[in-house]
Amino acid sequence: MARRDSRAKTESRMKMTNYRIQGATGEWEVVIGLEVHAQVTSNAKLFSGASTAFGAEPNTQVSLVDAAMPGMLPVPNRECIRQAVRTGMAIEAQINKWSRFDRKNYFYADLPQGYQISQLYHPIVGEGQLLIDADEKAGIPEEKVIGIERIHVEQDAGKLMHDQHPTMSYVDLNRCGVALMEIVSMPDMRSPAEAGAYVRKLRSILRYVGSCDGNMEEGSMRADVNVSVRRPGDEFGTRTETKNVNSVRFVMQVIEYEANRQVDVLENGGTVDQETRLFDVATGTTRTMRSKEDAHDYRYFPDPDLLPLELEDSFLEDCRASLPELPDAKRARYENQLGLTPYNARELTAEVETFGRFETLLTATAAKIGKPEAKVATQVANWALSVAPGVVKSLGEEANMANATAEAQASILAMQDKSEISGGQAKEVYEIVLRTGRDPQEIADTEGLKQVSDTGAIEAAIDEIIAGNADKVEEYRGGKDKLFGFFVGQTMKAMQGKANPAVVNQLLKDKLG
Repeated sequence: MARRDSRAKTESRMKMTNYRIQGATGEWEVVIGLEVHAQVTSNAKLFSGASTAFGAEPNTQVSLVDAAMPGMLPVPNRECIRQAVRTGMAIEAQINKWSRFDRKNYFYADLPQGYQISQLYHPIVGEGQLLIDADEKAGIPEEKVIGIERIHVEQDAGKLMHDQHPTMSYVDLNRCGVALMEIVSMPDMRSPAEAGAYVRKLRSILRYVGSCDGNMEEGSMRADVNVSVRRPGDEFGTRTETKNVNSVRFVMQVIEYEANRQVDVLENGGTVDQETRLFDVATGTTRTMRSKEDAHDYRYFPDPDLLPLELEDSFLEDCRASLPELPDAKRARYENQLGLTPYNARELTAEVETFGRFETLLTATAAKIGKPEAKVATQVANWALSVAPGVVKSLGEEANMANATAEAQASILAMQDKSEISGGQAKEVYEIVLRTGRDPQEIADTEGLKQVSDTGAIEAAIDEIIAGNADKVEEYRGGKDKLFGFFVGQTMKAMQGKANPAVVNQLLKDKLG
């Protein structure tokens, strides 16, 4: 069977078989595990006081410890340990009160020590779990728990740059020694969609906790993608590991390509090599980097320069007390206490910035209207998820988001709640607010954007419409109820769309009798 390197063919095969790959000799199942490296949020590195700021000039954030100068001893950064523990607690993992660091020995040109300080035998965080949500559109029919094997803390390497000079490579050691959490999943995922949902959920939790900023483009979070294939129900096959994948979309592409590549190899009589591979973004394919090492190849042994970590109960209590309300709990509260739909609750809790803006606007709107938050939550959620983003998108570069204050938006929602402005007028007012920063109430008053509730003016318009459409009046009174919409439309047209719909409906009902 010919090799299928085309991304389009790969995607079509996956979709057609519900993430079971249909080969020439039968179905294959994909088995996926992820090792996510998350840069710990800290101003200093794991074992030195050098800065971790992103974007600095090369080799300007390198301490003597990072450069492996003789006689320099590492000292653990308490904040990095704290953040790892808090992350473990957020995924309901076992926190190991006793752990230690090991040396992982290998030669990298961008790691001056010649070894990496990591954790193998006694990691700081043990087994935990993460729940991914059902998403029919994405191909996840029901909720699924993904097991997490461990979280260990280790130092990052530097960065080699090969494109600065035709015959030489340069090294930047600014990242060398930066603290990483390696979050290792169980091989529980069975589709690219599940893997994508796992990474998104994990990123969300890390950002809620504040232990990692989740910026995949800057390398703050990246994944090593382990993929193997097997006949459904068989033992696990030989896996490959694709290193340093830095977006959810690329993680899914790696799985789709690599799974199909392995099926083709096996069905052509070959064997899958256990190896480390790299992902080519331009072609959507993977290629061999080196043979995959096992733990014994790294000659791990306890780091003699570092004492074991022993965590006190008071430290653990402080870590737990510092945790915020996490995504699943917040989503449940939005549904149960605020009465939001599951969709709105999920969308509003997906990102830290989203729920932050929503909760600020909800508080401001409830105060402005004078109602409990639960009474206005649906109105605010619809505005935050649909109406406001639509207005911003329509304005494009004209939208000055500095003018999109919670106070201004709450004023618009309050006017709409009091039927002073319609939904369409609310959008018009918000457009002007974004362009100019003017007060919403002043805009509605001076720009003629308030609804007319004057019954006299509306009655006069209705009388003219009834007088001019006697035949339709008779049809309506004869039982043709659908004509009511005609009269509403004609009245709103006569009032230039400014009439209060509730008043129009009531007056029409009275007059048409």
